[in-house]
Amino acid sequence: MSNRVTNILVPLISVILGLLVGAVIMLISGYNPITGYTALWNGIFGDLYTIGETLRQITPYILAGLAVAFAFRAGLFNIGVEGQLIVGWFAAAYVGIAVELPKIIHLPLAILAAAAAGALWGFVPGLLKAKFHVHEVIVTIMMNYIALHVTNALIKTVSGGGDRTEKIFTSASLRSEFFQNLTEFSRLHYGLLIALAMVGVMWIILEKTTLGYELKAVGFNHNASKYAGMNVNRNIILAMVISGAFAGLAGAMEALGTFEYVSSKGGFTGIGFDGIAVALLGMNTPLGVIFGATLFGSLKYGALNMPSEAKIPLEIVEIVIAVIIFFVASGYIIRLLLLRAANKKKEAK
Repeated sequence: MSNRVTNILVPLISVILGLLVGAVIMLISGYNPITGYTALWNGIFGDLYTIGETLRQITPYILAGLAVAFAFRAGLFNIGVEGQLIVGWFAAAYVGIAVELPKIIHLPLAILAAAAAGALWGFVPGLLKAKFHVHEVIVTIMMNYIALHVTNALIKTVSGGGDRTEKIFTSASLRSEFFQNLTEFSRLHYGLLIALAMVGVMWIILEKTTLGYELKAVGFNHNASKYAGMNVNRNIILAMVISGAFAGLAGAMEALGTFEYVSSKGGFTGIGFDGIAVALLGMNTPLGVIFGATLFGSLKYGALNMPSEAKIPLEIVEIVIAVIIFFVASGYIIRLLLLRAANKKKEAK
């Protein structure tokens, strides 16, 4: 069996197995899986509006997945994408309401503010990891909570004690009349193009620059990289800074595109944590992140239609979606079984 055939069969079998097990779970729970999956399909592709909203949901997942994947390629586990996204969300919204400038200046400034805020939030764990060997997992987890509560306090200050800021000026908005008219007035915005552009940026950095080569080398082996004359500490910090910038941009998508404001949060958005799964599903590659984000974003948004259309409780829906993602993530096992079956067939001949 050729690698091309295997690469096609593995994800196909994974999705089919996930759907079958999900159907069994719905049957055991007393619900019709055909009705459930029809509702899921309609929630993703039902009409132009749902397609637009699905693409809008995918957008921050792409950037969150890139943030996690970039750190992974440098041998780092950035669990702080959630916090970096939150501070990026606040920074973008603050610049969006603080001043009113021509769009050609205001929008890039708000986007850069989000990237800078996320980069700063990534710099701290990177510095602690490089200089004092403090594990980045511990630091990034704790900084998620700092980001959540600090931004909540700042929102109250900016809004005069309220729970949300004013809407940003239109000069800082990513909203697109073209996309809205194309998708029956969904919230799809130009952020999708930015997210796809960042996929290209990550690929260029990792595959076409000396920095990317060094980052990957450090990810493979710190000691060998140091022996080869690379500045390991600098590369660790840079990896976390760039990863944080991607996460900050994910926050900008929500601040400048989807909501156009920032509000106090009682808990995490979940996008940053889901970015870990997106990166792993995408094998930590830029192109793979697009497919991982597409699957994750589509299932997450489409699942919202299952309780209303198919009357399936949200708890069962979450289990079904988790099972589908689990089987897709277990593609390595399926690949191994296919290779063993192919080898046995050769031996039989």
